[in-house]
Amino acid sequence: MRPVMIGDVLAAARVLRAQPPAARDAAIATLIAEADLADRWRGHTGRAHPRFGNGSLMAAALARGPGAEPFLSDPEWLDALGRVIVALRTRAEAAGVFGEQ
Repeated sequence: MRPVMIGDVLAAARVLRAQPPAARDAAIATLIAEADLADRWRGHTGRAHPRFGNGSLMAAALARGPGAEPFLSDPEWLDALGRVIVALRTRAEAAGVFGEQ
């Protein structure tokens, strides 16, 4: 997956917000896997993946037609944002990005 920017997080959270809470963790895992696959495809072919885009989390999310971005006062939106951030933090920790702090 390409480096993650705030727009990637917001796009992914918009996809998760449309899912029932019990399905959100699986949804972010799927989006990350799709972004990983697309990034490998891009590296191999030099072109964007036909379904999942250029290897960014945003491209994988946008391929699913996410809904509009709600207000921060929406608890479901906050839950979706939090799950995206936790999934990305877990991924980074597993890759050893944070190291000892």
